[in-house]
Order: sequence, then C-alpha cells, then structure tokens
Amino acid sequence: MIRKVFRFLYKCMLWFFAISIGLVILYKWMPVPVTPLMVIRTVQQTVNGDEIVWKHDWEPIDNISKNLQLAVICSEDQNFLNHSGFDMKAIEKAIEYNKKGKRTRGASTISQQTAKNVFLWPHRSWLRKGLEVYFTFLIELIWSKERIMEVYLNSVEMGKGVYGAEAAAQYWFKKPASKLRKQEAAAIAAVLPNPLRYRAHPATNYIQGRKNWISRQINFFGPLNYD
Repeated sequence: MIRKVFRFLYKCMLWFFAISIGLVILYKWMPVPVTPLMVIRTVQQTVNGDEIVWKHDWEPIDNISKNLQLAVICSEDQNFLNHSGFDMKAIEKAIEYNKKGKRTRGASTISQQTAKNVFLWPHRSWLRKGLEVYFTFLIELIWSKERIMEVYLNSVEMGKGVYGAEAAAQYWFKKPASKLRKQEAAAIAAVLPNPLRYRAHPATNYIQGRKNWISRQINFFGPLNYD
C-alpha cells in the first residue's frame, strides 16, 4: 500500500514538472490568454453581484511605451535587469523592516510577480511562495528579461477588471499603451501596489506623490536596455 502511494506521488510530481516546464516553454512565444487572478476576480464579481469587468488586450512589447516599462521597473524592481529573479538585498531590507512589527513590506521582483500572476493564485501561503520560487527560476532560465517584462505588462492587474498595459492605457487615459507619456505611465505604475483601491486618473494626493517620485526615478534610471 505504501509503495503504491509513493508511486502515485512520484507520477504526480513527474506530471507537474512536465506540464509546468511545457507551459513556460510555450509562453516563451505564445501570448498568455488568461491568468488565475482574472478568473478569481470574475468569480468574486459574480458572487458579489457586481458588474463583470474583464478588460485584457495583449500587445507585443514593441507596442508598449518605454515610459511604462521604465515606470514599473522604477516603482517595483529597480534591480530587474541585473538580478536572476530574486533581489537578495531587497529581501534582507524587507526582513529587517518587518521585524519592527509595523506594516509588512514585500520584496517580490518583477520576475516573481510575473510567475505568480501567470501560474499561481494571489493569496499568500508557504505553498504558493515555494511554487513562486520554482516558477521564477524557470522563467528566468527560459525567458529573456524582455519577455518577462512583456508578459508582466500584459498580465498584471492595473484596475478593477483591468489587466495589462493596453487595457490600462485605454481605461485610464483613453489612448493606446504605445502613446503613454511619462506622467501617465508613472500614474499607472503608482497604483500597482493596490489597483483595486487606487486610481491612476484623476490621481489622489497619495498617487500624485508616487507619480512624481516614479517620474524622478525614471530620469535617474536612464535609457532602458535589455541586452
């Protein structure tokens, strides 16, 4: 009986590795049509009796303003181009900050957020964190940094029922993502910590402050080069 259980678990693990690696390889070229979070949000809207909102339009990274690419790097992960999926210095700072017992600070990189958004669920747990590490390792191994950014900007939640750069640009500023100016891109990046609570336009005082900070960081960062 024990041998059968171990054999079953072993087969499950083999299937998990085969499917997960296959998906990561597939998504190296193929647009991601849907994410677990999109489905979860739709179910939540249905259960709450809210209007179903699902805006998601995939665009190649060449059709997404460099301003927005820089804005999310400067706001979410300034070491994105240099690390291999995990920013150890940011993790150490978050641990020290969290020891003070105030608000919890995260240290997830854009790579980690992409792994979570595309393959996993939003609620925190040790299981999800472990799987997030696994998928982050896979996408950093198989995808380029530019592809990680492309998938991130096409899958991240940027408003209520709004997913990805194109949908966000149309929703907040009535224009394509390719036409976003620096201040507009900074406004969208500013809501990423809590896109269900914050609005990019018109900006509250808090978002305006974050916008201004992100814009300054873009100026300091300089040109974006994935090579």
